[in-house]
Amino acid sequence: MTSTPAETSSAATTPPISTPPPAPAWKVGAKPLPLSREGFGQILPTPPVLANRSLPTTDLLPPPAGNRFSGTVDPVPTEVLARSTWQAGCPVAAAELRYLTLSFWGFDGRAHTGEMLVNASVANAVVTVFGQLFAAKFPIEEMRVTAPAELTAPPTGDGNNTSAFVCRPARGQTNWSAHAYGLAIDVNPFCNPYTKGDLVLPELASAYLDRGNRRPGMITAGDRTVAAFSAIGWTWGGTWTTPKDLMHFSANGR
Repeated sequence: MTSTPAETSSAATTPPISTPPPAPAWKVGAKPLPLSREGFGQILPTPPVLANRSLPTTDLLPPPAGNRFSGTVDPVPTEVLARSTWQAGCPVAAAELRYLTLSFWGFDGRAHTGEMLVNASVANAVVTVFGQLFAAKFPIEEMRVTAPAELTAPPTGDGNNTSAFVCRPARGQTNWSAHAYGLAIDVNPFCNPYTKGDLVLPELASAYLDRGNRRPGMITAGDRTVAAFSAIGWTWGGTWTTPKDLMHFSANGR
């Protein structure tokens, strides 16, 4: 049967049914953990979606042109310093820090550009290290400057930000961390957790204590990440007995 003009018009204007985009597999930082007596979050089993972590990277800076490595070293811009944890009471002057932009490969298989604050004395060496990690396609989920609010935010136990300068004491101590001097870098903390006794940080990362189960983003003895940092004279916290700090590389051994 031939359609009438009215029927044809009605069919032509019927809007298509749209499918909403899929919900993200996991939203980092969305669920604060109950606090322990020590002030850390409660240590809980790793959620299945994070047991083989492969979350996409959100771009804060334009990705590198042509998927080629780019690393820059500059004095810290005023706006970057303002959104960092630096303050007048920190053990390093703002003029002693440098702002780096560094290309890296995400777990999503794409090239991204990250940012980092480090001590000026190690800036060029750090660029060399991340150039080698880029060449090896070692995956990094996130690389951004730590914000002041993160120091006092309720723990969520799911962070995986690769970062350097953070003006804070060493864990469980009153003396300054090597991070407070811009002389330490934590690489993929969730994939390479800190442990001391029953404490695991990040608190949801217990699945990554099994170092025999090799997954992307993990650091193991003798691998290219350890070799790259060793070549510039940095030590790896994975060689410590207690605590064992698998994410941590430092220029001064702390």
